[in-house]
Amino acid sequence: MKPNVAIMGATGAVGAELLELLDERNFPLNSLKLLASARSAGKKIEFKGETLTVEELTHDSFEGIDLVLASAGGSLSKEYAPSAVKAGAIVVDNTSFFRMTEGVPLVVPEVNPEAIKEHKGIIANPNCSTIIMALPLAPLHKAFGIKRCVVSTYQAASGAGAKAMEELKEETEAHLKGEAYENTVINQPYAFNLFPHNSPMLDNGYVEEEMKMVNETKKIFQDPDFKVTATCIRVPIMRAHSESINLEFEKPFTIEEAYELLKNAEGVEVYEDRENNLWATPLMASGKDPVYVGRIRRDLSCENGLELWVVGDQVRKGAALNAIQIAEKLEY
Repeated sequence: MKPNVAIMGATGAVGAELLELLDERNFPLNSLKLLASARSAGKKIEFKGETLTVEELTHDSFEGIDLVLASAGGSLSKEYAPSAVKAGAIVVDNTSFFRMTEGVPLVVPEVNPEAIKEHKGIIANPNCSTIIMALPLAPLHKAFGIKRCVVSTYQAASGAGAKAMEELKEETEAHLKGEAYENTVINQPYAFNLFPHNSPMLDNGYVEEEMKMVNETKKIFQDPDFKVTATCIRVPIMRAHSESINLEFEKPFTIEEAYELLKNAEGVEVYEDRENNLWATPLMASGKDPVYVGRIRRDLSCENGLELWVVGDQVRKGAALNAIQIAEKLEY
């Protein structure tokens, strides 16, 4: 059957991308309800030639709804997702709130689609950086066994939401004019700057974003002993995250085998122009579905090591597209 769909957080950056993808992929929906905070209620949004009115999110918003695509923030998912499930809907949640909750599947459809059927009303979308990393890791791990993964991320403003993207633009313009600018989303100068990720610092010296990558990867691959460490950096890029990934395998491998696996991996596109020293960039990946992989080479410092450069659109595959792909595999 065609589901009745609601988008929680319809006026945010991910909400806008969800709407675009529902249209672009011709998702078989019966009806669409747009939900947001009281301040956004009444806003008009065009979808497939129709003008939809954004409604205020309440606990009664889910009557008759089969699917909720939630991207309104963790506190709102915590409050309203149980009401949606109680009303009979399946929630695909884009926030971090349910990701590590026992019994809630954490899904990247190209990697662990079998986990979808285990849901009890809520399915969690992983962190954007985790999704982008998991796609190239999955076929390599299956073939050679990843002994250790070291990742450094270069994360765009899009990861902090639509307001952070707008502030980066405004601050850059102010900087070029020699004018002062006060950020409200990022806690330090962002234009022409970079810094360790601005998520909260934890007692172990990692920030939340880094531990999301560590813990979520273990859950997705169903391996609590999977060894991964992350350093996450915020860079003054509008959209699309980049990652430098170093892998050490249990088994020997050839570069040719690694290329073949990555070229055939669902959702992955190998992009390399060695002759001209050109590789995937955030500008190239923005608005695109694939996760791009390049700079594929042996790590000269260890026997079974591999280096990768990975770029993916945080708003698209890192959030909205992954959620839509999960929804496409559900039975209503």
